[in-house]
Amino acid sequence: QVHLIESGGGLVQAGGSLRLSCAASGLLFNMYAMAWFRQTPGKEREFVAAISTRTGGPTYYADSVKGRFTISRDNAKNTVFLQMNNLKPEDTAVFYCAATHSFSTTTYYIRTTDYNTWGQGTQVTVSS
Repeated sequence: QVHLIESGGGLVQAGGSLRLSCAASGLLFNMYAMAWFRQTPGKEREFVAAISTRTGGPTYYADSVKGRFTISRDNAKNTVFLQMNNLKPEDTAVFYCAATHSFSTTTYYIRTTDYNTWGQGTQVTVSS
């Protein structure tokens, strides 16, 4: 059974940093492209960042987080990370990691419909 478990969320002041982790189990992690999405009440889940199957592989970011967030993965530890710097109140959301099987080492995916495996989410709250 596939599980994605996010951690690292919390309350932080504007300008601060958080590092989210997503630990995967029950899958061949190096065969799954990964991504982070976020969602606020009443809004659709939105794309944040994506990475291909390979540690150090290609990445892609939403314009709203480009230059502030960094996605990375460690295939030896079955974990994907999201380093978030210079956080803003508008970053407040529940953050979800997602996985999708991929035979490509260079392709990332940015649509929610590209993913069929999701974590339970971790709350990030940024105070002004």
